Amino acid sequence: MTIESMNHFTVLSSDLERSKAFYVNVLGLAEGYRPPFAFPGAWLYVGNHAILHIMAGRPMPVHAAGVIDHMAFTATDLQAVADALKRHKIPYELKRLPGSNSWQLFCYDPDGAKVELDFAADEPEPVS
Repeated sequence: MTIESMNHFTVLSSDLERSKAFYVNVLGLAEGYRPPFAFPGAWLYVGNHAILHIMAGRPMPVHAAGVIDHMAFTATDLQAVADALKRHKIPYELKRLPGSNSWQLFCYDPDGAKVELDFAADEPEPVS
């Protein structure tokens, strides 16, 4: 067996519409086809690939499963993303990655999943 690539992440949601609004309206993913599962949810795409699955309709677990710290996406247009986060009153932390100087932006989705967005080093620092 050889792993070829990451297929998708799945996040749990206490409010499906709020989660979709964050990932679609703020981060720019696109909602697309999802098989007719017996529980609510959404599949969010980049191009033809469903990279994020949202599961809803059941209580949030008291104890989180697993030890994944965050999910990371490669992104473009740092200024537009910073503006969108500010418009939606979503706090974020912006850092330069030591060594490569690329940008790392960290924020949290509505249910507390940590999201990292990585931008090229030559993107200008966003202005307030």
